[in-house]
Amino acid sequence: MADKLKLSLAAVVLFGAIAAFYVYEDVSTLLRVVGVLVGAGVAAAIALQTARGRQAREFVRGATIEARKVVWPTRKETVQTTLIVLVMVILVGILLWLLDMFLLWAVGLLTGQGG
Repeated sequence: MADKLKLSLAAVVLFGAIAAFYVYEDVSTLLRVVGVLVGAGVAAAIALQTARGRQAREFVRGATIEARKVVWPTRKETVQTTLIVLVMVILVGILLWLLDMFLLWAVGLLTGQGG
């Protein structure tokens, strides 16, 4: 029950910040954006105090740890892979175009519209 109240409070804070952004149109846009960001930060801090918030925090920590383990390709590997993909896309495009032309010719021949 306490988690639901905390999540509800977080939603009220966030929606209040968004509503204030539109209500105070005469205030500087920079200040209104900062207000929304602060409201979102407060809402997130409240939401992170719930069981689901703790689960989300642990998920993000695990994802960060896994992302650090990734071995990124070198620039050379990236360029080579990109070129291979580009060449294959062009080849498949040409093959599909030829198949389309053949089928157009065959349908025209079968229906008596081609010569």
